[in-house]
Amino acid sequence: MSENNRVVITGMGTVNPVGLDAASSWKNITNGMNGIGELTRLNKEEFPMKVAAEVQDFEASDFFDGKDARKMDRFTQFAVASAKMALKDADYTITDDNAEQVGVWIGSGIGGMETYEEQFNKFKEKGYKRVSPFFVPMMIPDMASGHVSIMTGAKGINSCTVTACASGTNSIGDAFKVIQRGDANVMITGGAEAPITNMAVAGFSTAKAITTNDDPDSASRPFDKNRDGFVMGEGAGVLILESLESAKSRGAHIYAEIKGYGATGDAYHLTAPAPEGEGAVRSMQKALDDADLQPEDIEYVNAHGTSTAYNDEYETTALKTVFGDHAYQMDVSSTKSMTGHLLGAAGAIEAIFTLKAIEEGIVPPTINYKEEDPACDLHYVPNEKKEREVKAALSNSLGFGGHNATLIFQKYEE
Repeated sequence: MSENNRVVITGMGTVNPVGLDAASSWKNITNGMNGIGELTRLNKEEFPMKVAAEVQDFEASDFFDGKDARKMDRFTQFAVASAKMALKDADYTITDDNAEQVGVWIGSGIGGMETYEEQFNKFKEKGYKRVSPFFVPMMIPDMASGHVSIMTGAKGINSCTVTACASGTNSIGDAFKVIQRGDANVMITGGAEAPITNMAVAGFSTAKAITTNDDPDSASRPFDKNRDGFVMGEGAGVLILESLESAKSRGAHIYAEIKGYGATGDAYHLTAPAPEGEGAVRSMQKALDDADLQPEDIEYVNAHGTSTAYNDEYETTALKTVFGDHAYQMDVSSTKSMTGHLLGAAGAIEAIFTLKAIEEGIVPPTINYKEEDPACDLHYVPNEKKEREVKAALSNSLGFGGHNATLIFQKYEE
């Protein structure tokens, strides 16, 4: 494959429940820090959900002025902050000369739900004239990409993938293909979400997808026998993808190479995964084929691992279907045990953790793992990180609507 078709990661930025940048987030993840606490953004007495993975101490003014902040929903603020950190990390400056070769592709599962609720309440109480003129551009999911483009000057393709909990992973994969086919040299890509709102929590609660466990230290327990639902989280993750030719020409630091992308649909159910993880099987196989790798080449899997009954069991089954006996030689972990489930941003922050695992040779743990489920019998790196060389790793995201997305990253070699 020519350098023009090889795509590498040169920058990363994130705002999430365990950290306000990539370095601190990774340190906290590998130390098994729990980012889940008492629900404070809402009145917890109104919901069966008592805990959440909330972003702490985020100051929008660290990244843009108050006038701009007032035009952004919380999810967009997270995205812009993460994008600015990622560009700085990549040491990449957008200029008039390169702007048209820099694109933005940031996904969100539900967009500005908080804005929608606030403005709808104003409409009900005071009529349409009191609704903000910024209501629509604050609410729609593509505005994370829109604001990042405006605030960085990126003039290439500008898009947003909305595929529920697979949005971040699909966005990174879609951005990867933009560079691979030669339509951009650099892509600012990832996912953002701020779903801790009354209606979002109400909807997931009545769907019985969220845990009712009120103990933050055991609420998110992927693959554990006693798991009972996911913990809602918020935040954003953004990567800088770059053609290898571009990265080498400017002497950029390369975290790893993105090698494969797979995406499939279950064609089965609105919310439940297909039996035995059939759609996830095809997604992982497509990613392996795209990467031109064999199952035995994968050493670590950052699982979707939501802490829900069917997801964890069927994802485990899917891994065993794809990887056979090698599934028991891989390390599999769910960092959602610490971050909660960031919905459309989940795949983006998990891509960051997967890349850091490759770079540093450390596999993050699945915390809160106490009792083995016979249906989930792989090595989930229980409770403590593991040192291991990781040459190639896979990250899964599975979303409502039957969306399955898989990314494969590999240690960069000339």
